[in-house]
Amino acid sequence: MDISGKVAIITGVSKGIGRATVEALLAKGMLVAGWGRTAPEGLQHERFQFFECDVRDEVAVQEALTNTQRELGQQIHVLVNNAGLGIAGEVDGFSSESWKLMFDTNVHGLFYCTKAVLPQMKRQQLGHIINIASIAGTTGIEKMAGYCATKFAVRGFSQSVFKEVRKDGIKVTCLYPGSTQTNFFDDIPGTEANDSMMQPEDIAATIVYALETPFNFHLVDIEMRPLQPKK
Repeated sequence: MDISGKVAIITGVSKGIGRATVEALLAKGMLVAGWGRTAPEGLQHERFQFFECDVRDEVAVQEALTNTQRELGQQIHVLVNNAGLGIAGEVDGFSSESWKLMFDTNVHGLFYCTKAVLPQMKRQQLGHIINIASIAGTTGIEKMAGYCATKFAVRGFSQSVFKEVRKDGIKVTCLYPGSTQTNFFDDIPGTEANDSMMQPEDIAATIVYALETPFNFHLVDIEMRPLQPKK
């Protein structure tokens, strides 16, 4: 499917996978709205607009959608739910505030954004929602119980929504990246980002691949892992 000229919303665009996805979709000719608390530094493009939005706040999400449609037009073809964070720690010493922060961002924010765009996508009978989960959404990881719980939730949400909206011509794809060289590991003790990990551009390229599939089918779950992570 040709995605040139279509409108995409991407959350969490300041760096990492979000920023790489913005650049990849701009390269394909899309109009891109970036939603986030922080704008991507130095990213200037005639087809990119940043809208300040904390996805944890449903009112802010609705306002961001209103502003996006005012600036880029009513149609919304793509939503990439990328905003998220991970906090490590053993359960019995884990902060309830950190637990709530992860769920508010990784799960509730994703729900607010998806809920916001679906009415327009249904009117169009066309749309594609991409949810960025994690390998942590497929298997438990010690000292990452909270993060895994949020990503398992994203997995269940994605698989349910795809069955709800496929009749409306709307695709839902969930990505499960393994270790990717981003700032994610800055706050994860004992793990440092390194060159043997996947790059944010690898995830962005996979998103483009999913978006360009012909209308008659879609990729539901995509698991990605680095080939030689211990190299």
